[in-house]
Amino acid sequence: MILFVEYPKCSTCQKAKKWLESHGIEFTDRHIVEENPTAEELKEWHSRSGLELKKFFNTSGLKYKALELKDKLPVMSEEEKYELLASDGMLVKRPVVVMDNKILLGFKEKEWEEALLD
Repeated sequence: MILFVEYPKCSTCQKAKKWLESHGIEFTDRHIVEENPTAEELKEWHSRSGLELKKFFNTSGLKYKALELKDKLPVMSEEEKYELLASDGMLVKRPVVVMDNKILLGFKEKEWEEALLD
């Protein structure tokens, strides 16, 4: 089963959800603020994604900018980054799609087609 982690007011998440529904893809929906990913989940998703940890941060978010994370992240340990991400769902890049064999961050239609329609 596919886990779709989203912030319902996010326009990108809304577009991604419509895309999933229009392609008949079944998923479990999870509100990223009400049920924030834990540090353990983030570690697992990160290790399975093959992406650098920085990609998991919502760098265009207000919270990211308010906390001045652009300057702070380079000197933080990986453990500190996981704890920070787990502290507030608004810091996490969204939507997140969690599958058995793949993790998708953000909504890039071509990437989603390759991962979900093949």
